[in-house]
Amino acid sequence: MTDPVIRALSTSDAHLFDALPDPLGAREGHRRTRFRPDWKRVALRDGEVVARGAWWGGADDSEPVNINWFDVAEGEEEAGAALLRSAPWQVELEINLPGGWRERADLRAAAEARLAAARAAGYELLVERFLYRWTPERGLPERPGRLRFGAEADDGVFFDALRRIHSVTLDAHALRAMEEGGLDKAAQEELDFFHWCPSPREWWQTAHTPEGDLVGIHIPAHNPSGPTIGFIGVVPEQRGRGYAYDLLAECTHLLVEEGAEFVTAATDQGNFPMAANFARAGFPVVRERLNFHPAAGAV
Repeated sequence: MTDPVIRALSTSDAHLFDALPDPLGAREGHRRTRFRPDWKRVALRDGEVVARGAWWGGADDSEPVNINWFDVAEGEEEAGAALLRSAPWQVELEINLPGGWRERADLRAAAEARLAAARAAGYELLVERFLYRWTPERGLPERPGRLRFGAEADDGVFFDALRRIHSVTLDAHALRAMEEGGLDKAAQEELDFFHWCPSPREWWQTAHTPEGDLVGIHIPAHNPSGPTIGFIGVVPEQRGRGYAYDLLAECTHLLVEEGAEFVTAATDQGNFPMAANFARAGFPVVRERLNFHPAAGAV
């Protein structure tokens, strides 16, 4: 067997990316995603495409922020690993899978091949997540009416709230950021993401009790693929009262009032309280995602 040849694509040969079968339905999941041809790469063996990866970022990004389409042909895990290792960008890898993929042997086998390739390339699993998509036929979640919502122009207010929220968090990305740089790093990464989103800063809102006590924040947003629940967070002293649902309902309403015809969202699978809130608000799970990150020293 010959060694795989890794090839970066361009507008003239971008069609090669479509040469592999799509057993996990990635194409449907990315129907609104815009990929740059020169951020796509394939691995060929004897002239046949046996692995592919699409790196992705925002319209103004000079480098990709993640890999969110990665496939390998049956038995080609090493070619997939070589494809990942060869890339000039070491960024997070997202493997998006159909909901309940472990329950079907064909989906499980296809998924596990991709997971094996990622691990062989030096990537480590960070977290498994649920991906949600609300549509109007689900009905808007009822607003409980317990909180007072309002815009806040001072980023410092959100930074302070994020530090408090992440001081007791179940979110794997925030926990990793705190391991690397403490609460300030975790809060700043969230703020940087909110500012990166191509949606108005004026949408960010704080939530208070009628007595004026801060409950939390919610960030309705647009990412490059459409309207999304950017962030829901309750400060530690206000937890246990079900306020995350209030924030989620308000966030959904605001996006719809701004013209959203669907709303996406995600949460870590281990965050059982937030998953329950999404179910209560009428957000069905449409996909699952495994987030991998490059291990220290991986090449």
